Amino acid sequence: MTIQLFELVGRDDRRFSPYCWRTRMALEHKGLAYETVPTRFTDKDLISFSGQERVPVIRDGGTVVFDSWAIAEYLEAQYPDSPSLFGGAKGHGLARFVNVWTDRTLHLALIKLVIADILNHTDPADHAYFNESRTARLGKSPAEIQTRSETDVKAFGAALAILRAALDEYDYLSGDAPAYADYIVFGAFAWSRGISDYPLLKTDDPVYAWRARMLAMFDGMPLKAVGYDV
Repeated sequence: MTIQLFELVGRDDRRFSPYCWRTRMALEHKGLAYETVPTRFTDKDLISFSGQERVPVIRDGGTVVFDSWAIAEYLEAQYPDSPSLFGGAKGHGLARFVNVWTDRTLHLALIKLVIADILNHTDPADHAYFNESRTARLGKSPAEIQTRSETDVKAFGAALAILRAALDEYDYLSGDAPAYADYIVFGAFAWSRGISDYPLLKTDDPVYAWRARMLAMFDGMPLKAVGYDV
């Protein structure tokens, strides 16, 4: 049975939610058949069956799961014979740490560089919702948050330095091969690539090389997604 993935979409079929990218990469890693259901910010009716208002949501037969972390845990438990997302209990714990670090450090640094660019790639009908919801959540409007100040660029650079150090001996954050921890972090870069031409990485950066490897995965599926070549 094909799994349905409800994921955020903007104009020109841009798929830019970092959390939806985590789930899409997890489904690919598991080798599971799935189809995507494009869902705009204001298409709350499409996911009302999930009892909440945020994507990603998956529907696997009669089972509905939302939240990217919960979806990853569900896929790991439900499909134990397919490639593991975590590589065991210890890998699960480390991936959980990466999940929290990405949400609370990497994303908070990244939004100050690209968040307002989302408005250039969403339907006008979504603009008011996006501005109002992000202002309520973050305390400032997207235009006020995206300063690209020297301080903000340095904060993002500090987050990159951690990733750079983690990639010092291996091609992937998870070691010799990618796993869910890589997909968590990659979601942030796939999000930015989908909505902003702001150059986050220099070509000689190990993180740039890692991102290139991630974009080439699954027959280049991430690279084929609509986005900027930065």
